[in-house]
Amino acid sequence: MAKYELTFLLSEEAESKKIKELLESLTVKIAAEENWGQKTLAYPVKKNHAAYFYNWTLDVDKAKVTELKRRLNFHEKLLRYLLLTK
Repeated sequence: MAKYELTFLLSEEAESKKIKELLESLTVKIAAEENWGQKTLAYPVKKNHAAYFYNWTLDVDKAKVTELKRRLNFHEKLLRYLLLTK
């Protein structure tokens, strides 16, 4: 398993539970979670002027990374995400 860092912005705070469920369905282990709170955006993203910021450290099989990215792209309340290797 490889370590990844997932930073993402949500339009609604309750949607973080759905992101966790998505990760659990792919057998991704969340090693650390950080909630950076709600912040005002520099410019509107999908007509939102504020968003909830999260930063999670994940343990993921390299074979499942493409599937994880594909599913994150289809999540409606997810404004932006960045997935990096650690």
